[in-house]
Amino acid sequence: MKRFMLFCCALVLILTLHAQDVATENKDSALALYRASFPHINDLVNTKLDVKFDYSRSYLYGKAWITLKPHFYPTDSLSLDAKGMDIHEVSVLKSNSRSPLKYNYDGSTLNIHLDRTYHSKENYTVYIDYTSKPNELKSQGSAAITDAKGLYFINPLGKEKDKPTQIWTQGETESNSAWFPTIDKPDQKCTQEIIMTVPSKYVTLSNGKLISRRKNADGTRTDTWKMDQPNAPYLFFMGVGDYAIIKDSYKGKEVSYYVEKAYASVARKIFGLTPEMIAFYSRVLGVDFPWVKYAQMTARDYVSGAMENTTATLHTDALQQDARELTDGNKYEDYVAHELFHQWFGDLVTTESWSNLTLNESFANFSETLWAEYKHGKDAGDATNYQDIRKYLADPANPSKNLVRFHYADREDMFDMVTYSKGGRILNMLRNYVGDSAFFKSLNLYLTTNKFRSAEAQNLRLAFEEVTGQDLNWYWNQWYYGSGHPKLDIHYFYNDAKKTALVTVDQTQGTGKIFQVPLAIDVYEGTVKQRHKVWLSKLKDSFYFSYQNRPDLINVDGDKIVLCEKNDDKNLANFIFQYKHAGLYLDRREAIDFCSDHQNDPAALDLLKTALKDRYYGLRIYAINALDLDSPAVKAAVEPILSDLAHHDPNRNVQAAAIEQLGNYANPEYKTFFIQKASDSSYSVSGNALEALKVLDPDEAYRLAKQFADQPARGELLSAITDIFINAGDTSNQELVIKGYNKMLLNQDKINDLPHFAVSLLNVQNDEQFRRGIDAIIKLLHEIPANQKKEFTGAVNENILKPLAGRKDADGFKTQADYVRSKIE
Repeated sequence: MKRFMLFCCALVLILTLHAQDVATENKDSALALYRASFPHINDLVNTKLDVKFDYSRSYLYGKAWITLKPHFYPTDSLSLDAKGMDIHEVSVLKSNSRSPLKYNYDGSTLNIHLDRTYHSKENYTVYIDYTSKPNELKSQGSAAITDAKGLYFINPLGKEKDKPTQIWTQGETESNSAWFPTIDKPDQKCTQEIIMTVPSKYVTLSNGKLISRRKNADGTRTDTWKMDQPNAPYLFFMGVGDYAIIKDSYKGKEVSYYVEKAYASVARKIFGLTPEMIAFYSRVLGVDFPWVKYAQMTARDYVSGAMENTTATLHTDALQQDARELTDGNKYEDYVAHELFHQWFGDLVTTESWSNLTLNESFANFSETLWAEYKHGKDAGDATNYQDIRKYLADPANPSKNLVRFHYADREDMFDMVTYSKGGRILNMLRNYVGDSAFFKSLNLYLTTNKFRSAEAQNLRLAFEEVTGQDLNWYWNQWYYGSGHPKLDIHYFYNDAKKTALVTVDQTQGTGKIFQVPLAIDVYEGTVKQRHKVWLSKLKDSFYFSYQNRPDLINVDGDKIVLCEKNDDKNLANFIFQYKHAGLYLDRREAIDFCSDHQNDPAALDLLKTALKDRYYGLRIYAINALDLDSPAVKAAVEPILSDLAHHDPNRNVQAAAIEQLGNYANPEYKTFFIQKASDSSYSVSGNALEALKVLDPDEAYRLAKQFADQPARGELLSAITDIFINAGDTSNQELVIKGYNKMLLNQDKINDLPHFAVSLLNVQNDEQFRRGIDAIIKLLHEIPANQKKEFTGAVNENILKPLAGRKDADGFKTQADYVRSKIE
């Protein structure tokens, strides 16, 4: 037992290290390849599909009518992507008849010999009868999209009692060609018609409008969806299942939400801001929502967070929060905003190649900041922006990558924090540099010039240059076609005799690259601020400023907009002044950071006490978590404020954070309060109160956990209940533990909890529950990206599965050990 637990405790570190240690073997040759834009020989014009589903075999039986034309040069051949299919017939349409064509098929590419040579102004239509077998297709995903078989049958036979039967598709990057033949490249666009025959009890969703529904005598129904505006093949979508459909509208266009029926009552609390988002994006872009409708659907076992299929976004089922979760706010509002913005950036105008993925994902990432700022205020927007700066900086491999990359090992590698987080910050810096008016006018020009087409990053540059009248090659070369970011070492020197301040800024990134950075330096004499606009352009820049009285603060990057790392040589008095007078989110956060490192200084502690009442709830939480409660002075000074926040703060997340810290006081006076808050409607408040109660009265916490186990529980409450059961050695509620583990959205969260989860299986007597627990671990293994799977699986095998499989038969574990051995094999 002890050996097993030691292995488990080490596993978090092992797996985290392995997750970062991406294998590099055999990548050098792939990285040497120049990833050119895909050649156009034939262009898609229209795709018509007629599909039926075989739930017993997880097959799709399809008929495709694909209309194309030569791009420019005459051609007598056609190559289509068609992965893992059985091809039954390939013909060309002639009037009302089909004429068979010769073809070669290697399981991936369908090479067709046309009946004659076609010229650029001639359309032709090929007909293909095929079977798609996605579960028999060997595919590889990425960190962002963990699988690539295109078509997914979820619980098709209904054997999993707590899981609905669903079908959904995931096309990005080039996976839709696993369920219909096409030219599966992002620079292709066409109109479409999809005819789906499904059991009549299910609803369907696809791109465009539902133009007909026909009941069939065999208990099925045939739905026809038609899309009259062109979009890329990877954006084609089908969804099938037992959903409630909640309808809103925007300017007469349908806006709908497809959720499992249990969530129908809260669907508008999850998705209901969508019409307002559409109106906001339409207004700032000057391009009204370009499609005929907008639907959002949730999916079980989804392989990504969400996907911006044209007019029909698919989300992970994690968005299906219940009413208690939503009392803490919709934690997936940014998903809704992100995917909606793609309807302009990614769908209306699409990257011409995966090298230029920034044109899709950087914009969608930036939209999260844009929406948060508009809906929730400047602090919320700045907080979102800064979170993405931290995401980019967290991986030491990121600074070596260009934003636009013409060399990569696999196209899936483009879905990283350089494309998302760094790219979004580059747009936000550009917005600050050219100003809002020019920025959004440039986006309008880019969208209207390239609508229903594909584009590359240079198209975006040209739009900005036309609007601003400036040559912006320097910006694109530095940020789009270059790598890294500045590291700034900032120092301040004052000459009171000459009443002159010197600010020096050293670029210390050590890469040989010097960044050109326009930025504002604000000089404060009391409450009077004077702004100076300067450029960083050298290894060491020096700036002189005159003053009447020694400045209380010189604030470099006054807009807190630059993507950089910095060492800012301010003192405590400077940071306190900065918190109180500079006032932006990051100004205040930086002050909290400095003061949290100097909590033994009374002035720093006073600032932290002020920050506990910050106007922005996110910084109140940040200040709460920064407190050093191991210091008796700090602990005594902040207790009244923490108690007040726990009792009265209007934000439930702040209450929850304060309650968590109050738990560290082990003060019996809080027991009644913790018991009361354990029944709060907020899972966060309830869970943290239960954990805090566990310190004061473990038996009462256990009694409440048993009581709550019979009710729906999620988030912090579910974690608290699970933790209490595990610590108590209680296996009677193992079903709840397994359920909670499976419901975790992020694989990293599952990794972090895996040791405790594995330990909880040791004393499970119920073999069926044990098998479900092992299945949950195996499911995690399947969800790990292919480039990390080998190391991860090896660590889990050695440190969890093999010890479980090696338990002695004499101890009554034979059935369980056999099951684990079967999974290892």
